[in-house]
Amino acid sequence: MAEKILIVDDEPDMLRLLSMILKEKTPYDVVTTNNPLEAVSLVQNENFDLVITDLKMPGLDGLQLLEQVKKKEEDIPVIIITAYGTIEAAMEAINKGGFDFITKPFRKEQIIFTIEKALKWLKLCRENRALKEKLKSGTN
Repeated sequence: MAEKILIVDDEPDMLRLLSMILKEKTPYDVVTTNNPLEAVSLVQNENFDLVITDLKMPGLDGLQLLEQVKKKEEDIPVIIITAYGTIEAAMEAINKGGFDFITKPFRKEQIIFTIEKALKWLKLCRENRALKEKLKSGTN
Protein backbone atom coordinates (compact mmCIF):
# COMPACT_ATOMS: atom_id res chain seq x y z
CA MET A 1 0.00 0.00 0.00
CA ALA A 2 1.34 3.42 -0.97
CA GLU A 3 2.17 5.94 1.71
CA LYS A 4 -0.36 8.73 2.15
CA ILE A 5 0.78 12.35 2.07
CA LEU A 6 -1.23 15.43 3.06
CA ILE A 7 -0.24 18.72 1.43
CA VAL A 8 -1.54 21.95 2.96
CA ASP A 9 -1.01 25.36 1.35
CA ASP A 10 -3.32 28.35 1.01
CA GLU A 11 -1.97 28.99 -2.51
CA PRO A 12 -3.82 26.77 -5.04
CA ASP A 13 -0.91 27.03 -7.53
CA MET A 14 1.52 25.60 -4.98
CA LEU A 15 -0.90 22.76 -4.17
CA ARG A 16 -1.18 21.91 -7.87
CA LEU A 17 2.59 22.05 -8.34
CA LEU A 18 3.38 19.80 -5.37
CA SER A 19 0.59 17.39 -6.24
CA MET A 20 1.77 17.19 -9.85
CA ILE A 21 5.39 16.57 -8.81
CA LEU A 22 4.40 13.77 -6.44
CA LYS A 23 1.91 12.11 -8.75
CA GLU A 24 4.37 12.13 -11.68
CA LYS A 25 7.51 11.15 -9.79
CA THR A 26 6.36 8.98 -6.87
CA PRO A 27 3.87 6.19 -6.07
CA TYR A 28 2.37 8.05 -3.10
CA ASP A 29 -1.30 8.72 -2.44
CA VAL A 30 -1.64 12.52 -2.28
CA VAL A 31 -4.39 14.49 -0.52
CA THR A 32 -4.42 18.30 -0.77
CA THR A 33 -6.25 21.15 0.92
CA ASN A 34 -5.89 24.91 0.86
CA ASN A 35 -7.69 25.19 4.21
CA PRO A 36 -5.50 24.57 7.28
CA LEU A 37 -8.57 24.10 9.49
CA GLU A 38 -9.77 21.32 7.18
CA ALA A 39 -6.26 19.86 7.41
CA VAL A 40 -6.66 19.46 11.18
CA SER A 41 -9.87 17.52 10.61
CA LEU A 42 -8.21 15.37 7.94
CA VAL A 43 -5.27 14.58 10.24
CA GLN A 44 -7.62 13.63 13.08
CA ASN A 45 -9.85 11.42 10.93
CA GLU A 46 -7.42 9.79 8.49
CA ASN A 47 -4.00 8.16 8.68
CA PHE A 48 -1.22 10.03 6.94
CA ASP A 49 2.42 9.03 6.68
CA LEU A 50 3.66 12.57 5.99
CA VAL A 51 2.36 16.13 6.12
CA ILE A 52 3.76 18.95 3.98
CA THR A 53 2.55 22.38 5.02
CA ASP A 54 3.09 26.02 4.21
CA LEU A 55 4.28 28.12 7.15
CA LYS A 56 2.17 31.27 6.68
CA MET A 57 -1.54 30.60 6.22
CA PRO A 58 -4.68 32.39 7.39
CA GLY A 59 -6.60 30.85 10.29
CA LEU A 60 -3.91 28.40 11.35
CA ASP A 61 -0.22 28.56 10.51
CA GLY A 62 2.09 25.67 9.69
CA LEU A 63 3.55 25.52 13.20
CA GLN A 64 0.08 25.22 14.75
CA LEU A 65 -0.76 22.48 12.25
CA LEU A 66 2.52 20.75 13.14
CA GLU A 67 1.42 20.72 16.79
CA GLN A 68 -1.94 19.17 15.85
CA VAL A 69 -0.24 16.44 13.80
CA LYS A 70 2.13 15.60 16.66
CA LYS A 71 -0.83 15.31 19.07
CA LYS A 72 -2.30 12.57 16.88
CA GLU A 73 0.92 10.64 16.16
CA GLU A 74 4.28 11.86 17.33
CA ASP A 75 6.22 10.01 14.61
CA ILE A 76 4.49 11.52 11.56
CA PRO A 77 7.07 13.71 9.81
CA VAL A 78 6.00 17.25 8.98
CA ILE A 79 7.85 19.22 6.32
CA ILE A 80 7.38 22.99 6.44
CA ILE A 81 7.63 24.90 3.17
CA THR A 82 7.76 28.69 3.11
CA ALA A 83 8.67 31.72 1.08
CA TYR A 84 9.50 33.47 4.36
CA GLY A 85 12.47 31.40 5.42
CA THR A 86 14.43 32.67 8.38
CA ILE A 87 16.82 30.84 10.66
CA GLU A 88 14.51 31.61 13.59
CA ALA A 89 11.46 30.14 11.85
CA ALA A 90 13.41 27.04 10.83
CA MET A 91 14.70 26.53 14.36
CA GLU A 92 11.20 26.94 15.82
CA ALA A 93 9.79 24.40 13.36
CA ILE A 94 12.50 21.85 14.14
CA ASN A 95 12.22 22.45 17.90
CA LYS A 96 8.47 21.76 17.71
CA GLY A 97 9.13 18.44 15.99
CA GLY A 98 9.21 19.39 12.32
CA PHE A 99 11.18 17.03 10.12
CA ASP A 100 12.59 19.62 7.72
CA PHE A 101 12.19 23.22 6.60
CA ILE A 102 12.32 24.07 2.89
CA THR A 103 12.29 27.55 1.40
CA LYS A 104 10.46 28.50 -1.80
CA PRO A 105 11.39 28.37 -4.55
CA PHE A 106 12.64 24.79 -4.33
CA ARG A 107 13.77 22.23 -6.87
CA LYS A 108 11.68 19.15 -7.63
CA GLU A 109 14.61 16.93 -6.70
CA GLN A 110 14.94 18.66 -3.34
CA ILE A 111 11.33 18.07 -2.33
CA ILE A 112 11.35 14.45 -3.54
CA PHE A 113 14.63 13.75 -1.70
CA THR A 114 13.26 15.27 1.51
CA ILE A 115 10.02 13.27 1.24
CA GLU A 116 11.94 10.02 0.67
CA LYS A 117 14.18 10.78 3.66
CA ALA A 118 11.16 11.56 5.87
CA LEU A 119 9.33 8.38 4.91
CA LYS A 120 12.43 6.23 5.54
CA TRP A 121 12.76 7.88 8.95
CA LEU A 122 9.07 7.15 9.69
CA LYS A 123 9.52 3.50 8.71
CA LEU A 124 12.48 3.19 11.10
CA CYS A 125 10.50 4.86 13.92
CA ARG A 126 7.59 2.49 13.43
CA GLU A 127 9.86 -0.57 13.28
CA ASN A 128 11.65 0.59 16.41
CA ARG A 129 8.34 1.09 18.25
CA ALA A 130 7.13 -2.38 17.18
CA LEU A 131 10.37 -4.01 18.36
CA LYS A 132 10.15 -2.22 21.71
CA GLU A 133 6.56 -3.45 22.12
CA LYS A 134 7.69 -7.01 21.36
CA LEU A 135 10.42 -6.74 23.97
CA LYS A 136 7.97 -5.39 26.56
CA SER A 137 5.48 -8.17 25.93
CA GLY A 138 8.22 -10.82 25.92
CA THR A 139 7.17 -12.35 22.60
CA ASN A 140 9.30 -13.16 19.59
